[in-house]
Amino acid sequence: MNGERYSRQTQLKDFGPEAQAKLAAAKVLVVGAGGLGVPVLTYLNAMGVGTLGIVEEDEVSLSNLHRQVLYSADEVGHAKLDVAIKKLKAQNPDTQLIPYYEFLTLENALSIIEGYDLVIDATDNFPTRYLINDACVILKKPFVYGALHSFEGQVSVFNYKNGPTYRCLFPKMPSAKEVPNCNAHGVLGVIPGIVGNLQALEAVKVLTGIGEVLSGKLLLFNGLEQTFQKINFGANPSNLKITSLQETYGLSCSVNSDTIESKDFEKLLSIDNIQIIDVRTVGEFEEFHLKNSINLPLEDIEDWKHTLGYDQPVYVLCHSGSRSLEAQAILVAYKNESDIINVNGGIEQLKKYAVKY
Repeated sequence: MNGERYSRQTQLKDFGPEAQAKLAAAKVLVVGAGGLGVPVLTYLNAMGVGTLGIVEEDEVSLSNLHRQVLYSADEVGHAKLDVAIKKLKAQNPDTQLIPYYEFLTLENALSIIEGYDLVIDATDNFPTRYLINDACVILKKPFVYGALHSFEGQVSVFNYKNGPTYRCLFPKMPSAKEVPNCNAHGVLGVIPGIVGNLQALEAVKVLTGIGEVLSGKLLLFNGLEQTFQKINFGANPSNLKITSLQETYGLSCSVNSDTIESKDFEKLLSIDNIQIIDVRTVGEFEEFHLKNSINLPLEDIEDWKHTLGYDQPVYVLCHSGSRSLEAQAILVAYKNESDIINVNGGIEQLKKYAVKY
């Protein structure tokens, strides 16, 4: 361990060489290398965490750059992991960096998380958070939670020393209509940096034993008012007894309608007359879209639903599959005898092999 590199924190009376040694021995998994993942990775890497695993399958896009400050304009279209690993190695060559070029799924969650001491949720969707929670309960691993919305953020630590889990705070998966989505509603660029750094701080506290961990406490940050608030919550013993993952972690929806996985939908893209309705915003659509898809933003679906051709299947698509679920519910209510199919995983999973106009 390079003593000079970490001297400004090892000289702290309540930290010292002992805490630094604990960081060096620690293995931390960061799920997501986006708005939250970038500050988490940058600071944990700089502070001397010995091993960092990174789960990320996305590419750098232009709309990432206002908040994901690890990436540059000339890296748009490159795999985030390739860029992140290169820059993190330059920042601290002593860290062992383990990349996972995939999203966290039912199939890989337990095997990936098993090898780490702590998981940091730097994702932006509810299904993955519930999956992380359940896997961490099964494997008895703590995880640090962070979430963003517009000018606000949340931070907490779950499953820490038999403390409350994510399900103790949010027992039920929200419906598609209840999900706030930063791709549709936006987020101020600096907010992920603030929240991500708070997550990194909680991780350091968990790993080293210093300070008071946000276990059983939800920290709420309001950037416009520059205020912090803590909400206490308790554990539900039944949530600590999860022994297996669920069969699915999809968002709940009010209609029983068809869904197709992105990997299966990709095989249909060569069909010229396939009807694809992209319900993302105009800006998202212009940045990247599938060939022959039609942009009909979610907010306009109600007014334009009558213009679609219901005599053939309608495939509904968004960034990750949440807004498209809501659009699907609207279309099914209008034409319940038609074949209206949600593309689960959305553009986020498709764009690595899809073609632009």
